[in-house]
Amino acid sequence: VQLVESGGGLVQPGGSLRLSCAASGFIFEIYYMHWVRQAPGKGLEWVSTISYGSGTREYADSVKGRFTVSRDNAKNTLYLQMNNLKPEDTAVYFCAKPQTRSSTVWRPEHSRGQGTQVTVSS
Repeated sequence: VQLVESGGGLVQPGGSLRLSCAASGFIFEIYYMHWVRQAPGKGLEWVSTISYGSGTREYADSVKGRFTVSRDNAKNTLYLQMNNLKPEDTAVYFCAKPQTRSSTVWRPEHSRGQGTQVTVSS
C-alpha cells in the first residue's frame, strides 16, 4: 500500500488549496477513503470520508461547507478541495485507507501517507 499526498502549501486566510492523494498497491475503488489532519501539538483529527463510488461524503463540523472530498477511481486518486481556509486549518493532512473493504469509519490504525503540510497565515 502506498499513499502519496501532495498539494499543500502556505495560503492566506480565505484562500483555497486542492490536496491530492495518489494511491497504489491496492484496489482503490473498493475502499472507503478518508482525510485526516494533525495540527501542531495535537492528535489526529478526522476531516472527511468518501464511499467507493462517491455516493456518500461526510465531513467534520469544523470543515463542513468549506471542504469537498472527491475521488477519481480511474486515476486511483483522492482529492480534498479546501476553500475559505482559516488559521485553525493549519495542519499536516493525510489520506487514510481502511484495513478492510468493509470498514466505513476512520480509525487511527488505518494506513496513511507521509502527509502534506497546509499552513494558513497572513
